[in-house]
Amino acid sequence: MAVSRVHDASAPISPCAYHVFLSFRGADTRKNFTDHLYRALVQVGIRTFRDDEEVERGNNIKDEIEKAILHESRIFIIVFSKDYASSTWCLNELVKILEHRKSSQHIVLPVFYDVDPTRVKNQTGSYAEAFARHEENFKSEMDMVQRWRAALKEVADLRGMVLQDRYESQFIQDIVKYVQDKLHHTALYVPPYLVGIDSILRCINWWIEDGSNKVGIAIICGIGGIGKTTIAKVVYNQNIQRFEGYSFLADVREKSEECNGLVSLQRQLISNIIKGKAQKIYTVDDGISKIKEAICCRKVLLVLDDVDDSEKITKLVGTQTPFHPGSKIIITSRHQYLLSAPFICQVFGLKASSNYGETLWWASISSSSFGFFSIW
Repeated sequence: MAVSRVHDASAPISPCAYHVFLSFRGADTRKNFTDHLYRALVQVGIRTFRDDEEVERGNNIKDEIEKAILHESRIFIIVFSKDYASSTWCLNELVKILEHRKSSQHIVLPVFYDVDPTRVKNQTGSYAEAFARHEENFKSEMDMVQRWRAALKEVADLRGMVLQDRYESQFIQDIVKYVQDKLHHTALYVPPYLVGIDSILRCINWWIEDGSNKVGIAIICGIGGIGKTTIAKVVYNQNIQRFEGYSFLADVREKSEECNGLVSLQRQLISNIIKGKAQKIYTVDDGISKIKEAICCRKVLLVLDDVDDSEKITKLVGTQTPFHPGSKIIITSRHQYLLSAPFICQVFGLKASSNYGETLWWASISSSSFGFFSIW
């Protein structure tokens, strides 16, 4: 019996004490930019580690910072300034963060405050001067100097944010919004130990990550209680960062039968996709129009859980819905007659196994994908 430990950096069961770890050269930005950024993050409820605020007097600052990096932070914001590279403390901290990223998949956001990313990557200008001093001072530790250089090259290649000639206040608000977007979703709860799902996760993730710009619509089908929703939740948690918008609509069958249930589901979908409060929806048709507006300009991951009738999908999102290229839609259902629906292009079927797990059967219903969600 294979038991899988489900790990996801964004999972709500994470023991992280801080949302954000701020790494910066104190002499450059502690009392200006970094202080303003720290206050802006804290004001919107983002728990942020900054060494002079979070390390208790008398504690070993190196141990406290290493603990914050390895065990207590989800997002690392590295503020690069002109003299950042002159600090061996900052460079060692950077190496530690990037090493941790390889095993944890936590988010690293480089922020280029008053220095160009190419200067950081190629170590030119003030960075070249700093490394000339390092090479003179650490002649017997050149391996360490090379690790610093490699770390700067690696981090400069990550997608970051550059101040350039923008107003600092707006730049800070953009950083705060980025962090809020990353933390906005609450990863759906799944049990930490799951049995027999590795193969189907690999297959579904392969389908999601196929690299094409085609719209993909798949169904996870099987009897009740076999784990369709759990698998959909794991896939959703593992892949939402690949998409510009995402929504998991649970219990579609049950909720759609409630009074104004479809409108409520539409409102949730729109709110999830735009990451904000949806406009008031008066009718199902009104909701369909607003959904089309929300999804046409962004690549989305949409999960419709426990669907018992293709007509409900039609009523929920309409027909000829212009999903943005690369969008993926996953439907879970216990009803096999949905497998013949013309809009399904991929099937992931589950059936019980004597080995206390699920056995995957996987069939491609249609090789065609399209930019419009068509249900006839």
